[in-house]
Amino acid sequence: MKRSALTLVSYSSSDEDEEKEGPSEEGKSVQPEPLQKKRKLPPVSASLVPPGPIDNPALHQGRIRTTPHVEGQFAAHVYVSLPLGRHSMLHKLVQNILRDAKTAIPALCDIWPAEEASTRPELHISLSRPIFLRAHQREDLKRAVKNIAKAHKAFIVSFATLSELINDEKTRTFLTLEVGAGYQELRSLVGALTPSLKSIRQQEYYVNPRFHASIAWALLHKARGGASDLVRSDSICTTPFSPSEEAGLPLSHSTLEAPDLFPTIAQLPPEAINDLKKRYSAELCSPTVGSLEVESISLKIGKEVCSWSLIAR
Repeated sequence: MKRSALTLVSYSSSDEDEEKEGPSEEGKSVQPEPLQKKRKLPPVSASLVPPGPIDNPALHQGRIRTTPHVEGQFAAHVYVSLPLGRHSMLHKLVQNILRDAKTAIPALCDIWPAEEASTRPELHISLSRPIFLRAHQREDLKRAVKNIAKAHKAFIVSFATLSELINDEKTRTFLTLEVGAGYQELRSLVGALTPSLKSIRQQEYYVNPRFHASIAWALLHKARGGASDLVRSDSICTTPFSPSEEAGLPLSHSTLEAPDLFPTIAQLPPEAINDLKKRYSAELCSPTVGSLEVESISLKIGKEVCSWSLIAR
């Protein structure tokens, strides 16, 4: 068998390099070649750049995002979910309240959007303000909420009265069912969640929370004036509305004036609230109507919803 010929590669010596780059025999230095300018890359085609989310208030009943969309940031919310049977007494009561409330206040919008009419209705009691997470923080918050659920027992919550609450920016007002029994248990859950929120530099819950489930809302005038003092903004929270599908960010806050085609009000008329209380407070406070068992805690991150069961009573 013949050996294959080895190809020898000739490398120039350092002396040869010096002759090429160093002084010549005549003592004249060889001038280095001028550096070529770097060519600028052509701009990326607009068709290859994904468009950023565009807020369209017409798709969200006049609501406009407060927190701008940030790539890689996920909106989150911790809450207690209370499913309602469509034939349950509380569901029927809520529907009656909504019917009378919308007759007195036409600007009110149902808490359950029309497109979700086929899904099982549920009430939400918030345990956190809106939270904004980076991708690496999602699993940490999931573990924290799971551990909280494993350390707390299930409990009964009931509603005591109807009231008006507003969001932090005073741009939306809510018709709510305020919690009576179960308040201390909800506060315990909030307290257990606070260290985890602080560890990821998120704002903790309200100092004097008024736990509630919202059943309707309305846009407020841009300037509410003296009426803004009627409700303390440090003791309310917003309800987890369906997030914008294009970016997964909540639309529960608004700092911009709604377009003219969406009606706004100065506040829920106090006489309307008082009238609803007179009609429905007794039935709402009935143990057979307004009492529900809290069996789990839920965490919504973008479009993903996770729930963890509390310890059985």
